[in-house]
Amino acid sequence: MHKFQDLKVWQKAMDLTVDVYKYTDHLPQSERFGLLSQVRRSAVSICSNIAEGAGRNSEGEFIQFLGIANGSANELQTQIELLDRLNYLDNTSKIALLDRVDEIQKMLFKLMKALKKIS
Repeated sequence: MHKFQDLKVWQKAMDLTVDVYKYTDHLPQSERFGLLSQVRRSAVSICSNIAEGAGRNSEGEFIQFLGIANGSANELQTQIELLDRLNYLDNTSKIALLDRVDEIQKMLFKLMKALKKIS
């Protein structure tokens, strides 16, 4: 079992989630149960799956949850692109968010690779 709070990738995913909430706070009321909810849930899913995997009984299960976190990161990238296409997000913010998601995905892959060597 790993202490997820000490994992840099979890910390960065948490920071990203907070910022996603801030960036999406201005979305129109019509998006409250649509895109707003979806984009926030995918961001939350990244850090949540890292934490859940860290508490599992084996390295293999942890790797599986890191893979799910990566899938949520892909989902978040798609939603960021959609926010941009709908003109809900400026290009500078879009690039900043996508760069951070990319950084988190690279960290996830490095952690999965390290865990595979252990198991």
